[in-house]
Amino acid sequence: MELVKVSNYEEMSKKASDILFDVIKENEKPVIGLATGSTPEGTYQELIKKLNSSDIDQNNITTFNLDEYVGLDKNHEQSYSYYMYEKFFNHVSIPQENIHLLNGKAEFADTEVKAYEEAIDEAGIDVQLLGIGRNGHIAFNEPGTSFDSVTHIVDLTPETIEDNSRFFDELGEVPSKAFTMGLKSIMKADKIVILIYGENKKEALEALLSGEVTVDNPASVLNNHKDVTIIADNAAIGE
Repeated sequence: MELVKVSNYEEMSKKASDILFDVIKENEKPVIGLATGSTPEGTYQELIKKLNSSDIDQNNITTFNLDEYVGLDKNHEQSYSYYMYEKFFNHVSIPQENIHLLNGKAEFADTEVKAYEEAIDEAGIDVQLLGIGRNGHIAFNEPGTSFDSVTHIVDLTPETIEDNSRFFDELGEVPSKAFTMGLKSIMKADKIVILIYGENKKEALEALLSGEVTVDNPASVLNNHKDVTIIADNAAIGE
C-alpha cells in the first residue's frame, strides 16, 4: 500500500488521472472501474483531456461502475448513470456497449447483480478507482459487510443517507437502498486507486493506515490487496 501525499485537489486529480491513463496505455484492451461523487470529478476532467489529446483507440476501453441507487432511473439527475455521462462518458468516445452500469430500475434485482458480477469476472478489471466514506465504506459497502461479498443490494445507513442528502432537495428523497459491487468484487481488480480528500475523511484514512483489518471498517480490506495507491491531501492526512 502506497500513500501519495498531495497539497490540493488539483494535484490529487492529476495524479489519479495519470495512474488511470498509464493503465489504459499499457493494456491493449484496458478495463477500468469507476467511482462517483464529488471527489473524482477532477480526475475525470483530467482523464478526458488526456484521452482526447492522445492517439489511444477508445474503442478498446471497457468500464464498470461501482454502484447505483435502487429505484432511480438512469436519466434521474441524481442517478450515478446520469452523473457518469455528465462528468465523463459524454466527453469521450468509449463505445456504449463497453460501458457497464448497474440498472437502478432493474425488474429482477437478483438477476441484475448476478449478471454484473459475471461480467466483471469475464472482463477482469485492470484498475479500480475508489473514494471512501466517513465510516470507511467503499462503494456502498457499509460497516459489517462481509469481505466475501460480491455485487449485491444494500440498505444504506442513516449516516450515508445524510451524507448524500446534499445532492437532493430533501432528506426524504434520498434512496435507502443501492446496488453495489461487493468487497470481493473490488478486490478482484489488479490495481486499486483510492482518493481521500478533506479533513472530514481524516479518521477514515487513519483507520485504513492502522493496518487493522475488520468488517467494522470496510476499506480495511484493502490492506490485503497487493497493489493499492492512496492519494490523500494534507487535510485528510492531518498535516
